[in-house]
Amino acid sequence: MIKKIRIRGYRIHRDLTIYPNPKLNLIVGGNESGKSTLIEAIVLALTGRINGRSAAEELNPYWFNAADVADFIVKRAASELTRLPEIDIEIFLDNVPELQELCGAHNSNLPTEACPGVRIRCLPNPDYLAELQAWATAPTPLLPVEYYCVEWSTFADVRLTMRPRALTTAVIDARTVRSSGGVDYHLRQILGSQLEPQERASISLQYRQAKAALSESAFKTVNQRIGQLHAALHAQPIALAMDQTARTSWEESVAPHVAGVPFTMSGQGQQSAIKIALAMNRHAGHAKYVTIEEPENHLSHTSLATLLDRMGALASDDQQLFITTHSSSVLNRLGIEALQFLGPAAPVKLDELSTGIVGYFKKLPGFDTLRLVLADKIVLVEGPSDEIIFERVFVDLFGKRPMACGIDVVSMRGLSLARGLELCHRLGKKVAATRDNDGIDPTELRRPLAPWLAAGQREVFIGEVAHGHTLEPQMIHHCGEAQLRTILGIADTANLETWMTRQKTEAALRIASSSEAVTAPAYMLQAAKFIHG
Repeated sequence: MIKKIRIRGYRIHRDLTIYPNPKLNLIVGGNESGKSTLIEAIVLALTGRINGRSAAEELNPYWFNAADVADFIVKRAASELTRLPEIDIEIFLDNVPELQELCGAHNSNLPTEACPGVRIRCLPNPDYLAELQAWATAPTPLLPVEYYCVEWSTFADVRLTMRPRALTTAVIDARTVRSSGGVDYHLRQILGSQLEPQERASISLQYRQAKAALSESAFKTVNQRIGQLHAALHAQPIALAMDQTARTSWEESVAPHVAGVPFTMSGQGQQSAIKIALAMNRHAGHAKYVTIEEPENHLSHTSLATLLDRMGALASDDQQLFITTHSSSVLNRLGIEALQFLGPAAPVKLDELSTGIVGYFKKLPGFDTLRLVLADKIVLVEGPSDEIIFERVFVDLFGKRPMACGIDVVSMRGLSLARGLELCHRLGKKVAATRDNDGIDPTELRRPLAPWLAAGQREVFIGEVAHGHTLEPQMIHHCGEAQLRTILGIADTANLETWMTRQKTEAALRIASSSEAVTAPAYMLQAAKFIHG
């Protein structure tokens, strides 16, 4: 399995190091965080190909990290000698017997360490040294890749021209599964691997015999007529026959069908699910590494749940999966402990989470876990009414909604506050959590949360017991009963607290939409100021 991935100078990744999980890796991050680029880099180093073509054919200036190129231009403008931008992608593998031919010390590990691995580099071609020096006198952001070369090698410094047998890789991109050109290369490869050598030989023989029979029957009359034309030299007759050369093998004529419909004409969700299931099948070419881009695409909630169950059943210890996703369903169901978060800083792994929290989130498939993962700052509140009131408090204070400031207000909806804080702690997120005191001293309520709190980073805000045990009496205390009755339109004869408690969401909505000034509970004001910074 892959133990370590290091990417330098490739697209958005200037210097990225990732330590994958041995079995499953769920790669999550915001837009432009480099999820797809990471998958590309893995496939590029393992196969020497991208988009079905060799790296040398696909090499272009936009592969190179823009910051590296900009730095080079600035340094050359200052007459400072510096190396031309390069790309270096390394895959470090387990030191197992079947990978010993890839073993060597030609890698970036310090101190020097011999281990199996592959490396792909895009370097200045020494044959074009003069041209590169001329270009470097007045460099531009578009590197002259015509003067570069691609080196693909093992850590033993042995050049590779073909993917090593031990590095079988399946690539599924659920974002663009449909192809007008027919069944793509990867699907053909996966399907072809289902056949034993004897079966392939038998099919090939029967295919040739069928074409020969067609030549003898369908073309017989036509060939008799053509033979009388005497069009060839030396009176040799011309005849039509089915092509029996290697380029017309049976594989090129076979297309999978689903329920009698050609695969390429099936729905995109169906195509995606089939590709994923075939790639993960234990006999599907014995693919050691499977990359899947956004398996949730084109699938309904029910179909996605079915696919995830199938993926869970097919997952094996002999296969390493890399999956990008924007779906909390995928994250919760496949395992939050497998998450690899690509953020502005170093990647974050969640494999150190306690067993309890992992199981907890798996049992909450409806909870939007990715909101906690992807938000810049987070406010955790107990329920929908708290969320609505907090939004109003924040707008009154700062003139804009929390989301406009990169703050996501998440209703826990029964989720344990400790579980949420533990997850945010591991992610390094800034969090303001609010909760009811339920008649308990706030100091006592904070005590079990202490491992996940940090001054200035993660705080819990709780109303004073004397001001009420829940949000509703806290609002009455700070706003005053008369003002709240006006805002809510509640008659003097009705018990205000009882009505607000029974109509939590309705009361919150009326307060949020009121043009009247609202005096917020003190703990919510504190939380808003803390998270805003």
